[in-house]
Amino acid sequence: MADWQSLDPEAAREAEKYENPIPSRELILKHLSERGSPAAREQLVEEFGLSSEDDIEALRRRLRAMERDGQVIYTRRGTYAPVDKLDLVCGRVSGHRDGFGFLIPDDRSDDLFLSPAQMRLVFDGDRCLARVAGLDRRGRREGAIVEIIGRAHETIVGRYQEESGIGFVMADNPKIQQEVLVTPGRSMDAKPGQFVEIKITHWPTQRFQPQGDVVEVIGNYMAPGMEIDVALRSFDIPHVWPDAVKREAAKLKPEVEEKDKQKRVDLRHLPFVTIDGEDARDFDDAVYCEKLSGWKLFSGGFRLYVAIADVSHYVKVGSALDQEAEVRGTSVYFPERVVPMLPEELSNGLCSLNPHVDRLAMVCEITLSKSGKMTDYQFYEAVIHSHARLTYNKVSSMLEQPSSAEGKGLIGEYGEVLPDLKQLYALYKILLKARHARGAIDFETQETRIVFGAGRKISEIKPTERNDAHKLIEECMLCANVATARFLQDHDIPGLYRVHDGPPLERQEKLRAFLGELGLALHKGKEGPTPKDYQALLEHIQGRPDFHVIQTVMLRSLSQAVYSPDNNGHFGLNYEAYAHFTSPIRRYPDLLIHRAIRSVIRSKRDTSHVRRAGATSMPKARIYPYDEAALEQLGEQCSMTERRADEATRDVVNWLKCEFMKDRVGENFPGVITAVTGFGLFVELTDIYVEGLVHVTAMPGDYYHFDPLHHRLSGERSGRSFRLGDSVEVRVMRVDLDERKIDFELIGGGSKTGAGERGASDGRGGRKDSRGKKGADASLSKGNESVSDDVRKSREIKKALLGDAKAGKTSKSKPKRSGSKPKAAAGKATPKSEGAAPRKRKAKP
Repeated sequence: MADWQSLDPEAAREAEKYENPIPSRELILKHLSERGSPAAREQLVEEFGLSSEDDIEALRRRLRAMERDGQVIYTRRGTYAPVDKLDLVCGRVSGHRDGFGFLIPDDRSDDLFLSPAQMRLVFDGDRCLARVAGLDRRGRREGAIVEIIGRAHETIVGRYQEESGIGFVMADNPKIQQEVLVTPGRSMDAKPGQFVEIKITHWPTQRFQPQGDVVEVIGNYMAPGMEIDVALRSFDIPHVWPDAVKREAAKLKPEVEEKDKQKRVDLRHLPFVTIDGEDARDFDDAVYCEKLSGWKLFSGGFRLYVAIADVSHYVKVGSALDQEAEVRGTSVYFPERVVPMLPEELSNGLCSLNPHVDRLAMVCEITLSKSGKMTDYQFYEAVIHSHARLTYNKVSSMLEQPSSAEGKGLIGEYGEVLPDLKQLYALYKILLKARHARGAIDFETQETRIVFGAGRKISEIKPTERNDAHKLIEECMLCANVATARFLQDHDIPGLYRVHDGPPLERQEKLRAFLGELGLALHKGKEGPTPKDYQALLEHIQGRPDFHVIQTVMLRSLSQAVYSPDNNGHFGLNYEAYAHFTSPIRRYPDLLIHRAIRSVIRSKRDTSHVRRAGATSMPKARIYPYDEAALEQLGEQCSMTERRADEATRDVVNWLKCEFMKDRVGENFPGVITAVTGFGLFVELTDIYVEGLVHVTAMPGDYYHFDPLHHRLSGERSGRSFRLGDSVEVRVMRVDLDERKIDFELIGGGSKTGAGERGASDGRGGRKDSRGKKGADASLSKGNESVSDDVRKSREIKKALLGDAKAGKTSKSKPKRSGSKPKAAAGKATPKSEGAAPRKRKAKP
């Protein structure tokens, strides 16, 4: 096969990327599949006709990369075989706090169940190859791990403990149940109970636990700020600037240099303003709006200027700043602490559109009709001068409450920019009508803000208020992002779109069934629902007492938005194309989009959608060297970093809420059921915004059965039911900071569905109509009443319930070598059973 180039479907791509191309991955896989048996590297060298040392070395590296990515496996005979020829499944491990896990296949086929014994070989997030070993007792495909092709964690964060003179670390991540033994003499003098970071030196096997060296003692368990320090390491969020990044940042001047202001569109005369939150420190965007003048005056339209910090001017492709920004992907916003994507020299300095200083910006200038329709747009490099740093509350007071004392005072202070704010407000009202006509979905959700007191202790949890100023800026940003997506399409530039797919078919069916039980319908016909259908239903159910219940179920039917080079539109906003342009200081996809736009501005391409001010033309490869394959990978990376940031922030908030509630054990609170599952009810406390679980085995006086259609748990004897959205009263029973869990006990609420009615089923496998009278409240037993016999009996079914989740029994005592992490009672530093024999541990030297 010396003429492999003629057979390689990707030969042109390889020739473009490499000076001395070798067979592509596609050709290697095709050849291995067709030759009938696995091949050694030497055989492939001969069969492809490779002769030079460079080509042979390049093939070796490619085969190793294909092995790492799960495309081929290196057999014990020293040969390479395609994974699909060996009936192996490649995927990512997802662990569960109860010791078992799943392998999520790359090909999106059904997950493989991994027993606790299999999970002892891997950590949550690892990539591995597995074979289908059969079906478990619930009919799920069960996997047996064949090879681990990638480890997700080089280090683990957890609490250091000692037993019989041997140190070990219990992972803070509940999805990692293995304890990591500490190499003797490598504990860095950590004390039991302290949080540490341990570097894995020996990975787990069937015979031995994982082992490692402590590389950092993070601090004491309850130290202020510990929740963020732990989350940063547990979720692998980069938070230390590499030396190369520090050196590049140190070279930046504190202010914009005069030479950088040249050959840009000068907009310093326009009264741009920034409008952000009270505690914002980095200002990505500034806005200005004017009525159309001249012959366009009769159209009644507007010209909107959205100026965005020109981050791509300072962060060059391939620089240390760029590489670190790509790894971080996004800034992470914890309560009272930010981990920025870019160093402060840029994020709070040169790139921040601070008031009364010159700043470089990428401007999107948009022409809008009197009905809010975009009729034209232009992008260009500019220099601007923000005339005021405003906040949402200040703008709201000036525009919505101008007659109030505060409003009058602010109008006097910001009189220079007030006329322009009024133009923005007029445009906002038009855009709001256009949004409604378009059919974008507007869910009514409530966000909260944690307020700290002395010693970083929570003093209260407050709902955040969203006024017209928030919505005004949001609509301006939407306009710029839509213009950006059109720019990519009009100029045929590959780029990352913000993609929000419609609801998956399975969720559609569940939602349709739920709505049908209430006499409601989302849409008619065979086609799937549209965003307009969702919005029309939300408007139809306004004012109903079960509005929030229905809205919650509708919201949970939707997909999660991602970044992708494949434009599938944005379902929630009802846009055919949408991209992120407005936050390059804190989002890497936006920085990539800026580079895409600049590649056209700095080209010689004839287009009316860019404006040039004489800047030097530059090759596209220097500004935007990304093809479809690179963008696909970047989209996955950016989507992952976004999810990672959300999960880390959620973990920190849950930690803080547990701290807030640990002194309230035994107190009673009103709440609302926010989720119903087979194992219990999730309840959010009214006015406190803290969520906890009422476990099904702790529900009083009956056996409760889950009705997924109605999102309800119903008692088979009493007929009492608890449904999504019901008001209840609960008592705080237990707070577990390690698990980030709060346990409640029901003391009131629910509704009657009829004595003896099971709700979920009739005992013969058939469905029963168990709808009860709406709002029929009845109190459960309160106060100091002892637990009834029925409650004690109901707890006996706990093992059966957990048995469905766990594949095999786990010991309640201290686990033996290669065992699972024990479940600690709240507040105990060392989880050790009474009377249990000391555990023998083996540590590798």
